[in-house]
Amino acid sequence: MFEAILLTVITASTPLVIAALGELVTERSGVLNLGVEGMMIMGAVCAFATTQMTGSPYIGLLAGIAGGAAFSLLFGFLTLTLVANQVATGLALTILGLGLSGQLGEMFVGKPGIKLQPIVIPLLSDIPFFGRVLFAQDLTFYLSVALVIGINWFLFKSRTGLKMRAIGDNHGSAHALGINVIRTRYLAVMFGGACAGLAGAQLSLVYTPQWVENMSAGRGWIALALVVFASWRPWRVLAGGYLFGAVTIGQLHAQAFGIGVPSQLLSALPYAATIVVLIIISHNRRTTLINTPASLGKPFVPDR
Repeated sequence: MFEAILLTVITASTPLVIAALGELVTERSGVLNLGVEGMMIMGAVCAFATTQMTGSPYIGLLAGIAGGAAFSLLFGFLTLTLVANQVATGLALTILGLGLSGQLGEMFVGKPGIKLQPIVIPLLSDIPFFGRVLFAQDLTFYLSVALVIGINWFLFKSRTGLKMRAIGDNHGSAHALGINVIRTRYLAVMFGGACAGLAGAQLSLVYTPQWVENMSAGRGWIALALVVFASWRPWRVLAGGYLFGAVTIGQLHAQAFGIGVPSQLLSALPYAATIVVLIIISHNRRTTLINTPASLGKPFVPDR
């Protein structure tokens, strides 16, 4: 039974980890994109619709990534080219994504989905307990682990990653050194959108293989909180994602066991946990200020 619970925790945590990693890269470049929820739901509907039309969940997965990246370009154009307010634009992006996805997915409501099947790694999957948990998962799980490793190397070991962090810390100085701030931020925003789209695709192809309006259910906001919780560190995002995933699954099992607590209160636990974590983090202002990209959310215009 514990193995089954752990498998559901992994499935519930994977979209949080992927979306948070994308937002982490975006924020490391100095851009605050609050539209993660909107990009996730667009990725979910694009993935499900494409899978229904092609019969291939892998093509659907690519469509989800493309949908999230394309939607992020709208944010990039408004905030990086037209220098619109990043907070207001991100909120508008979420509202637009929720409305547009509901319209696009209307014809797919109630249709049975095609699930992305697990990839079983020979021999390793036969290891007692850990084999099925770690080596018989779907592609999105393996991608989430690869993203953690790859992003950690990119940010702290590669020259391009160091340039991007320099932009996030002081875009004026980075521009003076000849670094193309706008281009780098566009790429970071697109990467964040692609990750959010992948996270949304996981929801409609793995977590609950069907299309339901607003099925992201606030996970984009949790992913945003995860970035702060992790102090903009990829490995901490992985740990935090599984913590929030465990809370989500825990409340479902608590309801199944008939614990004498109103179901509405149990359903609110993941979001209550998010608020509690943010309150705890806010008390350590020195650590938060040290790790926060100094140019986060600040507009940049090259000729100023």
